[in-house]
Amino acid sequence: MAIEYLVTHSGGFHADELLSSAILKFIFPKAKIIRSREKGWIAPSDSKIIYDVGGEYDLNNQIFDHHQRPNPLRIDGQPYSSFGLIWKHFGKDFLKKNSISNEDIEHIYKEFDTKFVLPIDLIDNGEIDLTSSGAIANLSLPNFLENFKPAFDNTSASANDDAFMKALPIAKDFIQSAIQNLSSKHRANKIVTDLINDLGSSEVLELPTGMPFQSALENTNAKHILFIIYPRGSEWTLSTIKISENSFDQRAKLPISWAGLTNKDLEIASGINGALFCHNARFIAIAETHDAILKMAKVAVEIYHKENL
Repeated sequence: MAIEYLVTHSGGFHADELLSSAILKFIFPKAKIIRSREKGWIAPSDSKIIYDVGGEYDLNNQIFDHHQRPNPLRIDGQPYSSFGLIWKHFGKDFLKKNSISNEDIEHIYKEFDTKFVLPIDLIDNGEIDLTSSGAIANLSLPNFLENFKPAFDNTSASANDDAFMKALPIAKDFIQSAIQNLSSKHRANKIVTDLINDLGSSEVLELPTGMPFQSALENTNAKHILFIIYPRGSEWTLSTIKISENSFDQRAKLPISWAGLTNKDLEIASGINGALFCHNARFIAIAETHDAILKMAKVAVEIYHKENL
């Protein structure tokens, strides 16, 4: 029997059932979202998927709640929210409908679970205290989505449902954008890894276009590469490399004599015709031509080694 209803609880809402609804509604576009705690609606049937309500986690009856005791846990003992349960069982179908290639589905499925689903699970279950995040606590995804909740003195009987439905397309757009971003990074990782494997001992890696490269450098342990170059429209970019994904420190900075200079001033300081710009923080430079950017990269490597003998 086709899925006709997606049933979650009424009243106020949280990120987990909102994100779950976004996943399910995309997979079952003809199904109607029902927000109710009435026994008739949360009674299982082949035409319903029930989540974040129902008091059970029962795959056969298509009930995906996590509030009961004992609550459903991941293999490592961390708790699920409804989002984690829905992603566990429907995530791969969602990826297929979003045109993720078969060879990439398993990787994207696991990465999205780790980076986006698990944090929602932990926050919803009180395993992460967002108040410890200080000034950025209110910028979390759960807080962002819950900003759509109606005001306490909104007396409309449909206020919560209206707010839920207003937030739903934004939740869907977030999930799809995050997945496309992960997919893009995964494709870039393959390209950059192949280029690194063909590079040999060169300390400058040239990419065919601007793309994420940090993960490939870390995964291949290519610590000898100091700078990246790639085309940027009609110009060329020389980029430094972060020590790690979560660091602002660079393996090698561009020469201090270039910092903050543009055009003729940079040409004079670098001795390279076509040098256009160097950021004051020395992590990126721009040149007019491929030849000019290669020369800038060569000089940057030479100066780095002189300063680090």
